[in-house]
Amino acid sequence: MQQAKRILITGGAGFLGSFLCERLLQEKHEVICVDNFFTGRKSNVSHLLDNRSFEIVRHDITFPLYVEVDEIYNLACPASPVHYQYDPVQTTKTSVHGAINMLGLAKRVGAKILQASTSEVYGDPEIHPQQEDYWGRVNPIGPRSCYDEGKRCAETLFFDYWRQHRLRIKVARIFNTYGPRMRPDDGRVISNFIVQALQNEPITVYGNGQQTRSFCYVDDLIDGLVRLMGTKEEVTGPINLGNPAEFTMLELAELVIELTGSRSKIIYLPLPADDPRQRQPDIGLAMRDLGWKPKVQLRDGLARTIAYFEDLLSLDGSQAVAAE
Repeated sequence: MQQAKRILITGGAGFLGSFLCERLLQEKHEVICVDNFFTGRKSNVSHLLDNRSFEIVRHDITFPLYVEVDEIYNLACPASPVHYQYDPVQTTKTSVHGAINMLGLAKRVGAKILQASTSEVYGDPEIHPQQEDYWGRVNPIGPRSCYDEGKRCAETLFFDYWRQHRLRIKVARIFNTYGPRMRPDDGRVISNFIVQALQNEPITVYGNGQQTRSFCYVDDLIDGLVRLMGTKEEVTGPINLGNPAEFTMLELAELVIELTGSRSKIIYLPLPADDPRQRQPDIGLAMRDLGWKPKVQLRDGLARTIAYFEDLLSLDGSQAVAAE
């Protein structure tokens, strides 16, 4: 039986963070969930509040935090374009100042630390699928740069702390992940399509719909993060975590319409600036070093996510009626 640890999760009330809190509590660890609730929500973790091994702290990691922990998962940062472009300076500060503060904490207490990086470090890639040794093609001054370059700088800091201070680091490059607890207003393609379909509104596809993404269900992604944290010290990453099954946006829209039984029609809008044309992870390293690969197929994961949004939208509707 593994020894119980005291584990800090920044962004712990967010979409991914809340599932990670659950997973680590199930493994009998003590969990400190830190969130400033910009995109995270208390409702994501409210069911955990009665657990004596769970603690929640409102805090912005652009300011130092002083706690005693064994491990740190640094997930704090808005991850959807709508949210990270709302305050791009704060987004960059969260990635960069937040990384500095969490690395400093890990150095002080001797903790192992994992950085939730992103496939966005590859930008609009020239190679396909993307391998970890590819340096990327990123616009440093575009509207997405606050997130892309902020995450790239965070990776730089992690590896400099590893080289300079021998800090025990892990870096995961997360590809598109979906599932229950996504926010309906986050602007990501799966939540957009599902909400539009459930409301029988036009489904908005950007460009010609032939750009591709690879979608990983949240349970698979969380398993990958936990496995990466548990690897030997010499396994630092970066390691891609995502589902290599690739779909065009048009294929995704048609599948959502089918699964929801929607009357929605597909409409086409101009492609946003710097939107990647294709995105697919090479997960060879994750398979070799973590013994990990995703298990949930897109159709199955979408069905679970649609059920969540159906409940959420019906609840919002009843609350709106009550308010009137």
